[in-house]
Amino acid sequence: MMVGMASEETRTAETHMESSTTSSVPSPERGTTTPAGVRKAPPTRAWTTRLVVVGIMLAALNLRPAITSLGALLEEVRDGLGMSGSVAGLLTSVPPLCFAIFGVTAPRLARRFGPAAVVCAGMVAITAGLLIRPFVGNTAGFLAASALALMGIAVSNILMPVIVKRWFPDRVGSMTGLYSMALALGTSLAAAVTVPATDALGGSWQYGLAVWAGLSAAAVLPWLPLVRDRGTGTTPTPTPAPQTASAAEDRQAPLRITRSRTAWALAVFFGLQATAAYVTMGWMAQIFRDAGVPASTAGLLLAVTMVMGVPLAFVIPRLATRLPHQGPIVLALGVCGLAGYAGLYFAPAAGAWAWALLLGVSNCAFPLALTMVGMRARTGPGVVQLSAFAQSTGYLISIPGPLLVGVLYQQSGGWGVPIALMAGLMLPQMAVGVLAGRDRTVEEEAAQQARS
Repeated sequence: MMVGMASEETRTAETHMESSTTSSVPSPERGTTTPAGVRKAPPTRAWTTRLVVVGIMLAALNLRPAITSLGALLEEVRDGLGMSGSVAGLLTSVPPLCFAIFGVTAPRLARRFGPAAVVCAGMVAITAGLLIRPFVGNTAGFLAASALALMGIAVSNILMPVIVKRWFPDRVGSMTGLYSMALALGTSLAAAVTVPATDALGGSWQYGLAVWAGLSAAAVLPWLPLVRDRGTGTTPTPTPAPQTASAAEDRQAPLRITRSRTAWALAVFFGLQATAAYVTMGWMAQIFRDAGVPASTAGLLLAVTMVMGVPLAFVIPRLATRLPHQGPIVLALGVCGLAGYAGLYFAPAAGAWAWALLLGVSNCAFPLALTMVGMRARTGPGVVQLSAFAQSTGYLISIPGPLLVGVLYQQSGGWGVPIALMAGLMLPQMAVGVLAGRDRTVEEEAAQQARS
């Protein structure tokens, strides 16, 4: 299913790396050379590359507002639609469910239509879902429209590492950092602005949620010129590229990714960090509100948690790519998470800002996980398979978390038990993260299995 798409990716990555390492030769593909021998990229390629960067950033801005805007207004939505706590917990579990279900279709869709076309369609789906869901008037329709938006988010989630690897093979860390920064910025922006925007629009939670469709509509535009691209990422070359070892790897059968211990460790790590992230996005504002914090302040606290990812999402991937083992970063983030949950348990209102900061640092396990996807696979096909497996399996693992938190909250009548659960889950997250951070690749594990 993914071999054709993956083969294109690896050949493209090689073309990028070859063009940056070989001697400069005046040609239509490589551009002109200066007297000093410095190659200049053709204007069309440079323009397209800049467009891809803009598209990645705008797409990333739209991968979380559908979730955090709802978290900021969850109480109003519950009252407006007559939801119980358990149903609200189901609502907060819809994102990982949709990511798991629709994410597995991303490689096949990208192979058929090209990654850019799939991401463009994803932005359209987000826009339609955000426009529809506030005005359907019932819980079932709200869930269905949310699923439409989340479908668009799911396929874009899976394909972002693939697009980064294809277009920027020698800058995976920095581009993943920029992408993660934009994602964190969109997440925090929705958390901070949704309540004030709702007040400015007459107090209607429907308009407060629908306003985010404008941002996703803007994200459609840079992908439109790239829709016809099938993922080459470079201008066509008139002569065949020389045969390389990596190109030969493209023709090999797909890896048996489910037999890789590293892939499973990364998938479980991804799932547990996603559990923490979606519980935070869905419930943290409500935790603060129940502790006596005003609604607008609770939204700002959630925004602070999310905005921590803006600087750290750029720093952590770059640091991770410089370390042979990412375990120390995993442990540092986990300790911050444990401290934040302890604060929420014992003094949620008194130290609210500190707990928001600590949990914001802990949530930066997400850009770390994305970076490790690119590091734990050596070839293009490996990145495609590992990204799809780790994210889809991880989101499946994360589905029960937000729902269970809602049920425990309703049954226990408070937040003590749910917070204790989240603190307990941080321990296995740290353990599997250390395993996933070991300096090895899924291709190496496959080769060892073939020899044994």
